[in-house]
Amino acid sequence: MRTYRIAVDGMGGDNGPKAVVEGVCRACEAGDLEILLAGDQEILEAELARFPKVRQHIEIIHAPQSIPMDAKPKEIFDKYPDSSMIKAAEIVSTGQADALISAGNTGALILASAQKIPRIKTVHRTALAAVYPTSNQLNRKDIFCLILDVGANITVDRDHMIHFALMGNAYAQKVTGIERPLVGLLNMGSENNKGGPKYVEVNRILESLPQINFYGNIEGSDLMKGVVDVVVTEGFKGNIAVKTMEGMAEAAMGLGRLAFQKKLIWKLGMMLLSGGIRKVKKISDYQEYGGAPILGLEKLVLKCHGRSTPRAIDNAIKLAVKCARDDLVANTKEAINAFEQEFTHPDYDHITGYDT
Repeated sequence: MRTYRIAVDGMGGDNGPKAVVEGVCRACEAGDLEILLAGDQEILEAELARFPKVRQHIEIIHAPQSIPMDAKPKEIFDKYPDSSMIKAAEIVSTGQADALISAGNTGALILASAQKIPRIKTVHRTALAAVYPTSNQLNRKDIFCLILDVGANITVDRDHMIHFALMGNAYAQKVTGIERPLVGLLNMGSENNKGGPKYVEVNRILESLPQINFYGNIEGSDLMKGVVDVVVTEGFKGNIAVKTMEGMAEAAMGLGRLAFQKKLIWKLGMMLLSGGIRKVKKISDYQEYGGAPILGLEKLVLKCHGRSTPRAIDNAIKLAVKCARDDLVANTKEAINAFEQEFTHPDYDHITGYDT
């Protein structure tokens, strides 16, 4: 069995390096794994001393700097050239590791990855994806939906959105195990003439692609219903959508706590609902799925939540290994290459209006 090598930013996140090291060591207990842990050697060695049984599976790559969570991404190469995040990205770029994991500054990670790791040929924009829970109207094995982009770009053109759909489709196939994922385009209405010329054109192209099981446009009210497996949008809209859903979840929990404090009958109701509430909290917990992928690169990059715990880091590493084992990047490249080849055929101009 192949041993997978994962590069981890040991200093990133609100709880790093303590939580990161513990999560790494938990993952190493499963075997068939080597971790290249970037960060301050003295600090990391002190944390690793607590886990002697797995120490031989972890190599420290000394990086004396760490990028603050509030650092401006454009300044990271000038101010933090020897940071743990940049060192980890360099490790992946040279082929020493199969994937990169960081709980650090999101903008810095996107920029460091884009600078150090080549993009898939013909892909000009990467996409930050996110996984969120739904009411699962499709009755899938799990209740999660993938949405991309959620912040790597503010706006993108038509071609980039088509690539996002292909990348999200490949991810859902390999990671979730859905043979024909349903892909939806987030728009201001369900009709295919909504959203302006760019969105009309994206809708028309996705409808014509045989490799995409296209649902059509979905509205904001559809996001949490789980009517699709993959939601395609631009970073500005996707980021607002995800942050809104996070805010709704926090507000619901807050209302529950308030109800518990007010009236006896409400307290009894909350007690009866407590089992269901715990299940909802568990499935919506970011720690369960570990990390959000940055898609479109020649190597896998996972962005973990800034508040990641050891369990979240452990799950992110397991997800990275699964993606590497299932050749996610290779399948993504194959899908994009097939699309590019098909759309050089003149017959597609008539079908889609796509200008080759």
